[in-house]
Amino acid sequence: MNDFYSKICLGFIAVGFTTLFVQLIPISKQATSLNRCLRKTSETLSQVNAVKKMNDESKEVLSVMICNGAVFETKFKANNP
Repeated sequence: MNDFYSKICLGFIAVGFTTLFVQLIPISKQATSLNRCLRKTSETLSQVNAVKKMNDESKEVLSVMICNGAVFETKFKANNP
């Protein structure tokens, strides 16, 4: 009888771990996608002259904002006398 309960517990543990791992698959794919975006964005930003003057932390913050979908408005300066 004790062997029966240990097999049931082992079965529940196996189902629990399987469920946990299946739920982690989308999170893993999202993290991979974000890391790829950050790498490509950092490479692209390093070619911009204005960004070359920034320190590494600022470049990383800018890359994260772009990869998360931040929208930047351009400010036009009017040359009215």
